[in-house]
Parts: sequence; C-alpha cells; structure tokens
Amino acid sequence: MTGFAPHVLREYALLADGERGALCGPRGDIAWLCAPGWSDSAVLSSLIGGTGSYTVSPAETCVWGGYYEPGTLIWRNRWVTTSTAVECRDALAYPGDPHHVVLLRRVEAVERDVRVRVRLDLADGFGRRSLRELRRHDDGTWTGRTGDLRVRWTGAGDATPSENGLGFELTVPAGGHHDLVLEIGGRLPDPVDVESAWLATETAWHRTVPELKQTVAPRDAQHAYAVLRGLTTRGGGMVAAATLGLPERSEAGRNYDYRYVWLRDQCYAGLAAAVDEPHPLLDDALRFSTARVLDHGDRLLPAYRTDGTPPPDETTLKLPGYPGGSDVVGNHVAHQFQLDALGELLQLHAAAARHGRFDGDVQRASDVVVRLITERWDQPEAGVWELEDDWWTHSRLACVAGLNALAREVPAHHGARLSGLADKLLAETTSRCLDARGFWRRGPAHTGTDSALLLPPVRGALPADDPRTRATLDAVRENLTEDGYVYRFAPDERPLGEAEGAFLLCGFTMALAYAHQGERTEAFRWFERNRAACGPPGLLAEEYDVRQRQLRGNLPQAFVHAMLLEAAQRLS
Repeated sequence: MTGFAPHVLREYALLADGERGALCGPRGDIAWLCAPGWSDSAVLSSLIGGTGSYTVSPAETCVWGGYYEPGTLIWRNRWVTTSTAVECRDALAYPGDPHHVVLLRRVEAVERDVRVRVRLDLADGFGRRSLRELRRHDDGTWTGRTGDLRVRWTGAGDATPSENGLGFELTVPAGGHHDLVLEIGGRLPDPVDVESAWLATETAWHRTVPELKQTVAPRDAQHAYAVLRGLTTRGGGMVAAATLGLPERSEAGRNYDYRYVWLRDQCYAGLAAAVDEPHPLLDDALRFSTARVLDHGDRLLPAYRTDGTPPPDETTLKLPGYPGGSDVVGNHVAHQFQLDALGELLQLHAAAARHGRFDGDVQRASDVVVRLITERWDQPEAGVWELEDDWWTHSRLACVAGLNALAREVPAHHGARLSGLADKLLAETTSRCLDARGFWRRGPAHTGTDSALLLPPVRGALPADDPRTRATLDAVRENLTEDGYVYRFAPDERPLGEAEGAFLLCGFTMALAYAHQGERTEAFRWFERNRAACGPPGLLAEEYDVRQRQLRGNLPQAFVHAMLLEAAQRLS
C-alpha cells in the first residue's frame, strides 16, 4: 500500500491552480490529482481505489492540524509528534500552466530535527499506467514517464525505486526546510526555480483574492473566493467540483463526475462576485458563458468541459471507488435541457449591466437566451436538480427572475417585452403550480415544495411581501429542515435524511430568503449553522449528513462556496 486508507471528506484540503486540483489528506497523502487538466485522467487516484499517491508524513506518532495561508490555497499541514512539531507547506504553483503541473511541497522543522517518510507513486489512467523509464540524474533529480506524460521530481535524490514507486526517509534539521518539486506534463520546460515559484504563487494569490473585509464573515468569504478562483481556468470556465465518484449516499448509485463547467453554477459564482464591487470572477463567468451561448445557440448544453466541448458520457473505471461510492467518469448532463440555467444567465447579464459590462457580445448572448426562453419555457426539462423531464416550477420562476432583472437593469433593451414575457410565465406558473395552501409546489404533478423555490423571489421574481413568497418559506421550514439544515425536497415517504443528505446550498439560500424578508436574526442563524459544516480546511461538499455530521458528495462543491460568498456579503 503506497498511501493511507481514505479519510472522511471533512479532513481533505484542496490544492488548486485554476487548471487542476489535488486533495491532500491529514497524513500528508495527496490522494487525487488529474493531469494535465481537470477532466483528464488521474495520476494520483488512491481516493477512489487507484494506486497513485504522493505522501509526505512524519515518521513518528503524531496528531494532525492545518490551515490555509490567508487568501490563498497554500495549505500547511501541521503535525505535533511525540518529540517535536513539523509542517509541510503545499501548493500547486499559481497561476497554473494548462500543460505543465508544478506541485510544491516544503517540509519545515519547526522546533527540532524531524524525520518524515516520503513516497511518490504516480500512475496515469487512474492507476493503470505506472511510472516507467525512471532515471536518477547526477544532480539527484528523477525523471520518468507515466502514460504520455513526462515526470520530473527534484529534492528526492535519496529516493530508491520499488514496485510501489519511489520512496525515502528525510531528516530536516531544526529550523530548516527541504523542498520537493513534482512536475508533470506532455513536455517539460527547464526545471523550476523553487524560490521563484513559491514567491510567484504567494504574490499571485494575494493579488487575485480580495480581502472582503466588509462581509459578515471575512475569513470564510475570502476563503470561498479563493476556492472558486482555484476552480476557475484561465479560459474562464469554473469546474463544479474537483473530484468524481464521491458518494451522496452509501451504495445508492448516486455518484457523479463534476469536473466540468455547469453554466448555472458559474452564474452563481459570477453573481456572488458582483454583489458589491465587480470582482474578476464575474468577468470569468461572463467570458465563458457568453462564448458558449454564442457558439451553440439552440444547442446550448447545461455543462461543458473547460475547453468548451461537451462532457463525455458516463463510463466506469473498474476501481473499488471511495467507500460507499463508485468510479463513474463522465456525465449524462450533455443529453439534458435545463431551463432554469437560462434564467440564471439573464441574472448574470443583468449584473454585467449593473457594472457597465453589457457590451456587444453579452448583449447578443442575452438576446439568444431570451429567444430560447420564449421558445422553450413550456417544454418539459430536467431542472436545477437534473431529474426526469417535467414542468418544474423553479425553472419557470428562475426565468421570471432573470427576465425581470434584465428589464430592470437595461430597460432600453426591450424592457417592456422582457417584463411582458416574465408576467406571462408567472401567471401560467401560478395557474399550474400554486398549492391550495398558498405555497409553490415542485411542479403540477408533484405535491410538496422544493427549497430551490426560495431563491427566485430573492432574485426578483416576486416581492418579499407576496403571499406566495412567505407561504413557500414557511412550507420549506416546516417540511424540509432538520437541526438547522435544509433538504431539497421530500423524494418519497421516508423521513428526511434517510433518502439523501441536507443540501448546504439550500441552507445558504434559506439565509438569503430570511434576509429578503428583513429577518436578520433568522438569516444569521441559517448562515452560521451551514458555514460551520466544514472540517479544518474549510471546504464544503454538496450534501451534509445531519445524523452523522459528515460531508457527502464531491469536494469541494463550487456552488456551495458561491452561495456562502454571496450570503456573507448580503448579510452585511
């Protein structure tokens, strides 16, 4: 065994440079890394049962802690051993090169001499293609290949090869440090200068991530922004999560690959970056989504690879998977239509207009989106939760909110027509989807409400004092909450929590809904409860198991961090 057994999700830290991401566990075990890009195969895949792992761990018995350097995704594992303390400073060199992975690890002896065990077992193709052509050069640098990728590892001159890769034991003198640099790519440029790489990474993070001091939770808001920044490529596309196959529910068959760009999720991030002053994540969201709308028009998909091509269909890898999960690769989303995403795109375009960014391409994209809504609003579609095609209430109200927002921000741009279309959709949705008790039902054929229905009023589909708004908020709180957390909907007759976990996105939406009502104390309660669901690295997954107090699903989930960022600003 080359790494450690998988850990609970709350203990993993994310290293990301915009072009790819790695997960590091509490024993210094990097268990996940795809190379060279997000949706390429993994070269470190022990997270889901593959063989690849990269470990830097104390040789002595130890207890773990760790923290991110403020405003960055530079992670510091910190262990207190039976005799001393040791830290390992980890980062992917930032900003990332799409073709060249640079993983920096610096072992620091805090008080006394320390011994750490180092092992590298790279295997491309999710563990199928081991390291080969290994060669130790005179300067102690190792080179080799895995699949079509070249590898260079510096700082490991004492390593010896075995059937499990390369390994050695390292002693760092008191007060000193030792650098390890791993490079992976189709071709490798000149070796990295480690001091320059660290300095450039620190500088770039501090230049890129705003302080967000005026929010109600500056540390968490800044960290959420850093996570979103780390998940966003230089081309503007933001992946929904760094991982695949992590289970929402054990053996429930609900394991997905989220290493692609969902337009809806990217809109959430762009809107969060536009609450106050416009931050660069707004421009990224506009650039990527506008290109997709103008390129694909009537063929617009809900999600894409970061290069703008469709995601592949689902297949499996024949690996054990993360415990309780599966090894699914690809996503069936390319075969869906999700109407609500069109409404979110108009919200993004309205935010662009508010900040003076409603230029030619964005304007043309908004015209395409309005046309698509006009033509397809009455068609069955998969909706925000990607279910079977149906007439989902939330999708129509999301479009109402988007049309109203754009009409409000650019009234000269067919404002009356947009408002008229919004009124038509709202009237028809009220006719079909309003429950006799006054709240929004999930759809005409579905009893019960949906916590996603809290967001359109916040976005402007309905006023805060509209009876439908308040009745839906009351229905969600009464029927879809437990211990301060919020579930999507009741899928069957089982008690909440037995069918699926609570959705952290919905918890932050609940905070926004109460703020919309002017009930600040309630808003803060929901915000504080849900932001505390993370582990020491401060990352949030899609779901939270209320009973077991565990994160569930792929990690980190971008739209959760986007909604946290928005709520932290709006509650201020």
